[in-house]
Amino acid sequence: MDKFTDSVVTTAIAGSIRPYASRLHLPEPNSHKGQNGKLLIVGGSQLFHSASIWAAEIASHFVDMVHYASTEENNQILLSLKKKFINGMVVSRQELDLYVDEDDSVLIGPGMMRSSRRFFLKAAASLNSILRLKDEGELTYRLTDYLLHRHPNKQWVIDAGALQMMDKNWLLDLSRPAIITPHQQEFTRLFGVELSENKDKKKNQLRQIAGRYRSLILLKTGVSDFVSDGRIVIEIRGGNAGLTKGGSGDVLAGLTAAFSTRNPPLVAAVTASYCLKKAADVLFQKNKYWYNIDNLIDIIPTLVAKSGV
Repeated sequence: MDKFTDSVVTTAIAGSIRPYASRLHLPEPNSHKGQNGKLLIVGGSQLFHSASIWAAEIASHFVDMVHYASTEENNQILLSLKKKFINGMVVSRQELDLYVDEDDSVLIGPGMMRSSRRFFLKAAASLNSILRLKDEGELTYRLTDYLLHRHPNKQWVIDAGALQMMDKNWLLDLSRPAIITPHQQEFTRLFGVELSENKDKKKNQLRQIAGRYRSLILLKTGVSDFVSDGRIVIEIRGGNAGLTKGGSGDVLAGLTAAFSTRNPPLVAAVTASYCLKKAADVLFQKNKYWYNIDNLIDIIPTLVAKSGV
């Protein structure tokens, strides 16, 4: 049983993050390459290029290695940004099984296509046959299905397109709790539950669903995020309307996944949410709402270093 009780973390009170940040893994002075986290990111599509790249860029600041697997076009885009993405390696989707086995955590979903159709027929038999699918929504569904069921022991972080296309019961097939990062509409789409406007009722709903599906849920609702592992609920308050820009959720997913390579899911999710909101607060002091995703990616590592998070 976790020692924490339901609580609130706020960016206005630095000490509120201390119980979680104090448990955050820091590199040992004599550690070697790979000992401070290896992360695989599976994302992107022909339509959406930036989402998975933003996730990879923020993650590369906090782990020893990011492996990035996307469409061939997105792979080339990231290679062209090599000066920024200095701690990563672009890999082929045909090699996904190898890198899922190798890495500590896997983030799947940023920038992947979704579809109004669901594909509940028998799944494609092999990875190669899945990757040949022309319908990218179906590809998202079948690739997520394939990887989760082939690698149930992995620490999964599921976001965006994969979250919107998956079956909630897949979470029950995993050997360890996945971290899922829905906003309210994605939560309803996945679990078929309308969240209450009443905060206490919403927290109870979140706790019940997280427990039932043995997962760690990071729910994005705007000024507050809510994190639950099925036993407790932590509310993280802070940030501002500048975080409504497309891409902030991808940064949050990438940061959560990076922290999850060496930390328990609860610590990873709470700390990542706090760091993103705190960065938004700092940028607001200078630029009001007029900052962008690159500004967030640039400031978060410095903020973490200065704050001791």
